[in-house]
Amino acid sequence: MLQMSRRQFLKVTATSLAGSSLALMGFAPDNALAEVRQYKLARTTETRNTCPYCSVGCGILMYGLGDGAKNATASIIHIEGDPDHPVNRGTLCPKGASLIDFIHSPNRLQYPEYRAAGSNDWKRISWDEALDRIAKLLKEDRDANFVEKTADGKTVNRWLTTGMLAASAGSNEVGYLTHKVARSMGLLAFDNQARV
Repeated sequence: MLQMSRRQFLKVTATSLAGSSLALMGFAPDNALAEVRQYKLARTTETRNTCPYCSVGCGILMYGLGDGAKNATASIIHIEGDPDHPVNRGTLCPKGASLIDFIHSPNRLQYPEYRAAGSNDWKRISWDEALDRIAKLLKEDRDANFVEKTADGKTVNRWLTTGMLAASAGSNEVGYLTHKVARSMGLLAFDNQARV
């Protein structure tokens, strides 16, 4: 254990007391740091969003610079926790704090791709093509496998060959609508990342 004389103890105590007193009187660097932050984000556009990583649904603030004009390419330059969000109150886990790297990753997929059966090549398709293909395949499977009544005549209206996995980073309203859409189609295999 550290051996300290009475004189050394009094010096450490007096120094700590003086330092904390100066901070309470307003000599702390907080204001200067806040001014730097305000200056850095002064010309940016703030957008509220939800962290995409896990089922907690933390709120984030994204700051973008540029408006998409030909001389100012729009880009996210800073991400932080939303202090007004009831879930995380401004804090972020290490994954959420690294979202800027997620956004600017060269490996990030930004458009739908399709790989034909038996092929090794992915082909870029438009969003309209992707959504039309998904809707067509869902309709074909539902029409072929929808069970309206059981063998003994009970009405069940169920579709057992397709399932749905929902993301939990959305709001309660999004979750409610997702559940209603899945159940209205007759889906029984419905799960959520948060298991709610």
